[in-house]
Amino acid sequence: MQKRLTHTTELEVKFSEADPLGIVWHGHFIRYFEDGREAFGEAFGIKYLDFYRSNIVVPVVKIDCDYKRILRYGHRIRLETTYIDSPAAKLLFEYAIYDAKTNELVASGKSMQVFMQRESLELMWTLPQFMIDWKQKWLKD
Repeated sequence: MQKRLTHTTELEVKFSEADPLGIVWHGHFIRYFEDGREAFGEAFGIKYLDFYRSNIVVPVVKIDCDYKRILRYGHRIRLETTYIDSPAAKLLFEYAIYDAKTNELVASGKSMQVFMQRESLELMWTLPQFMIDWKQKWLKD
């Protein structure tokens, strides 16, 4: 079974995220996923700047979003971001966005990021040591 680590954060839908009908544009859900990854990194000590300082970038190469309900300006959402452990040199996350008031599932999704050398953009085939150390700290049995 794959090890998992979850972080939860709450956000309020901003006026700028809604269209003239007051409905959140679908592309903002992907940004919410990004917000979740950043909050996860802040909570668990693995920010994008940590990768960058190690001369590594981790671009998103795949992302999926399943929309269940619309969001409107002023909605408060609860975003669950779950890291899924993998032995490969990649980051896997799953997401669930809930209406914070009703607890209804609004959207769910997944993303995959790969490790690349920052300057050459060559794929890395093994995990860097700082990532191995991070896993040992946070993904204990």
